[in-house]
Amino acid sequence: MTPAQETTTNVYAAPRTVTDLAACDFYHSMEIPGYGEVEGEWDLRGGEAAYLGKVDVRGKRVLEIGTASGFMCFYMERAGGEVVAFDLSPDQDVDAVPFAGSDHARQTEALRTHVGRINNGFWLAHAAHGSRARVAYGSVYAPPPGLGTFDVSTFGSVLLHLRDPFLALQNVLGRTRETVVVTDVGVRTAFRLPLRASQVLGGPLFFRPDASTGEPRVTWWRLTPQVVQRMVAVLGFERSDVTHHSQTFNGRKRGLFTVVGHRTRPAPA
Repeated sequence: MTPAQETTTNVYAAPRTVTDLAACDFYHSMEIPGYGEVEGEWDLRGGEAAYLGKVDVRGKRVLEIGTASGFMCFYMERAGGEVVAFDLSPDQDVDAVPFAGSDHARQTEALRTHVGRINNGFWLAHAAHGSRARVAYGSVYAPPPGLGTFDVSTFGSVLLHLRDPFLALQNVLGRTRETVVVTDVGVRTAFRLPLRASQVLGGPLFFRPDASTGEPRVTWWRLTPQVVQRMVAVLGFERSDVTHHSQTFNGRKRGLFTVVGHRTRPAPA
């Protein structure tokens, strides 16, 4: 094996055997062969195509940022995509909001434990579905170069949880050849700018942490489709479309938007 081949191989996590549901947490509700239905915060069943902005991944190499329990990973794999699932492991810190006066170290440790249990749920489902998707762990701010390039990259409800959403987009879109899909929670109608103001200003970016309540702990932003479009345009994806849809979160419908951006300019040299 050449050094280049070894570097590429080492960026992927070795599959893990997990068979105990009690060792797992699930972000997505889904049916797992041999285990039955598991319940997570998000139930995307029936809304998968809308969640992806109806992008066809057949024959495409796909980088999924924030795979969590893997529901969309397995969906894209069934749709004919060659998927690399990328996420945090307990070796990396979640971007938790460092509220003054809080026990940030204890909260970070609890989040690491939760991430490990989400990882367990992914591997249990990965084996049960017979998935061939490869997995890489790390920070979205510095994805391993050995992952190579991709036709399509997806961010499913990820940017709102990141301290620096633009840096994450920059690091992933630099290795994305064709299409980026960004899905996020929509801004309530009362906070939307008039169309003309949105076109001129690019849409607002709302800072969510509230010092008076100490919440939310892992959500930084409410983004608008317009601001996401402007971000991806700067990175060479100037042609983009927006769709709106609803998905089920903790038993209730939530409005989401999906921005599908198409590369129009090459990545910076």
